[in-house]
Amino acid sequence: MTAAIDYTLAELCIVAASQAFANEGEVLATGIGVIPRLAASLAMKTTNPELMMTDSEAWMLSEPNPLGKRPDGFVPARESWMGFSRIFDNVWSGKRHAMLGPTQIDRFGQSNTSALGGTYDRPKVMMLGARGFPGNSISHPNSFFVPSHNTRVFMEGECDFVSSIGYNPARLPKGHSLDDIDIRLVVTELCVMDFGGPDHQVRLVSLHPGITLEQVQENTGYPVHVPEDVPVTVAPSQAQLDIIATMDPHNQRAHQIKDNPPGNRG
Repeated sequence: MTAAIDYTLAELCIVAASQAFANEGEVLATGIGVIPRLAASLAMKTTNPELMMTDSEAWMLSEPNPLGKRPDGFVPARESWMGFSRIFDNVWSGKRHAMLGPTQIDRFGQSNTSALGGTYDRPKVMMLGARGFPGNSISHPNSFFVPSHNTRVFMEGECDFVSSIGYNPARLPKGHSLDDIDIRLVVTELCVMDFGGPDHQVRLVSLHPGITLEQVQENTGYPVHVPEDVPVTVAPSQAQLDIIATMDPHNQRAHQIKDNPPGNRG
């Protein structure tokens, strides 16, 4: 009998999030945050060797850089120059896939990275801002990672400030349709979801080990479409865990989810 593999919740989420980039071919992956970046790195090393990745400065890499301080003598696998002009060429052509963690995601898949409460000119909390997300959300696929699945993030009603376009006909830019929106995966510490339900309703894709449907719905401020068959999120393999450890030698992943419990909470 094969011994069970121990893995953390962060590692389960990295593997689940890496599926957003699987088999996409030659697109530029932008993972914003530790878990999204490791997810893209894992995909580049396994399911999608054609995936493009930058060093977050101005170079394309043929091997993803590890996180944190690197050993003396480390040489990045720089392949070609990738300045802003080339980045924007990728964005407008749709040859990019970004994964980030918004503060709010409403039932349309619209997200908020800008402001909470009050009015926009006098918010209760001011955050990073929409930055390039409005253009990104209408130009190329996007996915989300949420480390704490609750009704403050997946809130009832519309986002306090809409930073990115979702499946809301009332907010589509002129000349665009819902077919231009492509939200791939939403990975949280409870489950994996997408917006593939009826009329782009949020849909449950898989439940993490030990998590119930009731927990997901109780922590989501709008109805979740549940297909007839909902699998358990696939556990990491030892080969995947080894790659993750190499890409994150200082174990930054352990600090991305509260207490980082075992991946199987059954």
